[in-house]
Amino acid sequence: MGKKDNATENLGQKLTLTIRSGKYKVGYKLAKKALRNGNSKLMIIASNCPAVRKTELEYLSVLGGSKVLHWDGTNVELGTAVGRLHRVCVLTIQDAGDSDILTSI
Repeated sequence: MGKKDNATENLGQKLTLTIRSGKYKVGYKLAKKALRNGNSKLMIIASNCPAVRKTELEYLSVLGGSKVLHWDGTNVELGTAVGRLHRVCVLTIQDAGDSDILTSI
């Protein structure tokens, strides 16, 4: 329970700050749209996202110039971290707000 738990906890705190003060989109379709338009700066993918979707989103993020972060937890845990009451497989961040999540990765 050393650095990995602390890093995950720190990332969760940065993510909640981003949710409060920044701009983000939740979901596969909105993530694809944001990546195609070049609006996304960071994309967070849950660990249990299907492999086909994951590779497609990673490919689109390379084309769109977006960073990719693989969330260690499941889509249920990502949904809880975002403050939603449902599962979240993909989250794109357009504006980090007061958080420094974009520079720390």
